Amino acid sequence: MAQFYKAKPRKTQQTQAKQSFHVSQLDHLGAGIAEHQGKIVFIPGALPDETVTAQIVEQKKRHAKAKLIKVESASAARIEPSCPYYGRCGGCDLQHLELSAQRDAKQAALENLINKMGRTQPQIMSEPLSGEGWHYRRRARLATQYLRDTKQLNLGFRALASSEVVNIDACPVLAKSLSELIAPLNQCLNRLSAKRSLGHVELLSVDSGPCVVLRITSPLNDKDKALLASFGEQYKVRLVLLDDDGKLETLWGDEGLPFYTLEDGSSLGFSPGNFIQVNGEINQQMVTQAIDWLQIQPGERVLDLFCGVGNFTLPLAKAGAQVVGVEGVEAMVAQARRNATMSGVEGAEFYHGDLSADLSAAPWLGRIDKLLLDPARAGAYESLQWLKKMKPKAIVYISCNPVSLARDCEPLLAQGYQLSRLGLIDMFPQTHHIEAMALFELEK
Repeated sequence: MAQFYKAKPRKTQQTQAKQSFHVSQLDHLGAGIAEHQGKIVFIPGALPDETVTAQIVEQKKRHAKAKLIKVESASAARIEPSCPYYGRCGGCDLQHLELSAQRDAKQAALENLINKMGRTQPQIMSEPLSGEGWHYRRRARLATQYLRDTKQLNLGFRALASSEVVNIDACPVLAKSLSELIAPLNQCLNRLSAKRSLGHVELLSVDSGPCVVLRITSPLNDKDKALLASFGEQYKVRLVLLDDDGKLETLWGDEGLPFYTLEDGSSLGFSPGNFIQVNGEINQQMVTQAIDWLQIQPGERVLDLFCGVGNFTLPLAKAGAQVVGVEGVEAMVAQARRNATMSGVEGAEFYHGDLSADLSAAPWLGRIDKLLLDPARAGAYESLQWLKKMKPKAIVYISCNPVSLARDCEPLLAQGYQLSRLGLIDMFPQTHHIEAMALFELEK
């Protein structure tokens, strides 16, 4: 039988008309929430109590996304962003909202997620942990992009929803010492013969001093190394190269590992690439609050999951506990042990383990008095399946993703825990990012 081609009707992209929306609140990603024809509409850039003109650009079954066109009636909390790169850089996204209102919105979004997704609510909502709104970041990773047409290297942050790099001269959320390095560093990198093959640039400002770590994809020649060493000497900043194999080469400055110090005297060394909290002021507040919430008693056995280089482990041990730290990155486990020795901590031991795997044979798994966990964005759902083996009386859960925290409430509630306290951690002012600390206790 002959088959005849029949052209399919061409799909047309219908442009939605511009409409007026009244915004009621912010979601946990910082977008304004409005309702239209029984559907939730998310409008990035819009604020609660505002009337805006927006255009729907994406339709889903139960929600839609709209592009902000104009603010018709502005919120009293709306302010003019102070950063000249705001709106182009993909970093900060709430600079148009006054700082205290940012925190109020984040706390409301956190409570809403825990209530709706976690199906619980805290007995006590604690005051947010907060600090300076500007120049708070002690660590940042800048991207590089070689432009073939101009033969110049851009140094900065990636544009919103793009691979393009916004070239910047300064950044108001970075520590001043780091922000002031960006423009001269950009000039230095553009003088290198190998600039087209450079990777990211990591900036650090910790107690051991400022540091620039330059990721390289191929070896540099002696002339390029000399230029970088000269930059380090001029600006009194340690200059380090990091190659594809993870090998570090110090071109100028101290060759020891960078480190930061906590109020209790704990000294935590780390390698470039290791995770540390970028906001030192808030990190110290977190450590203090976690120990306070757990009410550590001398001799108690405490398990610290996702312990990193010992940020919580060492202070817990100094508070009198016998602490077991478990971390999935083997090099960080070795560094945590060195940090304990360097800080004179004897009541801590460390293990390497995949915390998303079967833990039944883990040598550290067993009865404990209390549990602290600080997982990555994916949360700790798999680890919490082993609560019956541990039976801690109290759990402090530090979360960098409120959605994961809300999901992880399910196994905790099922095991007889109640959410005693919940508090916002404003680790990243000027952004929508929400971090939180939760205290779960066995119901009596």
